[in-house]
Amino acid sequence: MESMEPRPTAVRPPIHLRIADDIRMQIERGELPPGAALPTLAEISAKWSCGMNSARGAIALLRAQGLITSGRGKAPVVRIPPRRVIRSSERHQIEKDLALQPEAERGAIGEAETNLNMSIGAQRFSSQYDRVQAGPELAKVFDVEPTTLMLRRQWEATDPDTDLRLSWSVSHIPLDIVKGNPALLDPNNEPWPGGTQHQLSTVGVEIMKMVDEVTARMPTTVEAQLWGLSAGVPLIFCRRISIDADGRVIETSDADYPADRTELHFVTPLRPWPKKRQA
Repeated sequence: MESMEPRPTAVRPPIHLRIADDIRMQIERGELPPGAALPTLAEISAKWSCGMNSARGAIALLRAQGLITSGRGKAPVVRIPPRRVIRSSERHQIEKDLALQPEAERGAIGEAETNLNMSIGAQRFSSQYDRVQAGPELAKVFDVEPTTLMLRRQWEATDPDTDLRLSWSVSHIPLDIVKGNPALLDPNNEPWPGGTQHQLSTVGVEIMKMVDEVTARMPTTVEAQLWGLSAGVPLIFCRRISIDADGRVIETSDADYPADRTELHFVTPLRPWPKKRQA
């Protein structure tokens, strides 16, 4: 008697995973649009012939994937995408060109308008200035001693209607570079028309190169609360390093961006080949 070719026993995914996959595909196909209510636990149990624990497991998995939102006493719904932020490297040249324009033009548009597509007046904006030592990490970036004094500037914008964070960043500049203009040391002058590149121009500094470094990690509970993040949504961290014509690092600027509402565009202009280059 011949037997079939030996093969392993097929393993079916757990029922809660099959349920979550089915609902996920309904969301991806648009059958469950943003804001749509999910089936109740009782409806899930009846449709998939499973217990309540399996139904709860499926909902928990969808929540962990950032596909649904729910609150205490609230039925889960398909997550409504938040306002999208587009952060493009092209804005560095735009800001540099803007730094040469009159104050009225400089003050009409800034990062709030270009990134969030909303007026700074529609946000609750705050700034904080401090003088701190570079410390080991920044000393390495700036090639200075750890005891070097830095101007530390922190900016935060929140939504007045929800109290949720819209943007956050912190900047470090060696104090010796900017102390020649006392206005640059006063947080009451924020938001500054034309931003940092115009500020630096008042002390004779021209930025010639920007380096963007991007990393990501899961948020802490505090960060998730500040940004209003759904479960499973990571934070993107962007460090911008500004360098002058002499190769000096002039500023580092660190900003956080929620991954579910951020689009990063990195544009790299390329010099043309010499016209007489041989094939």
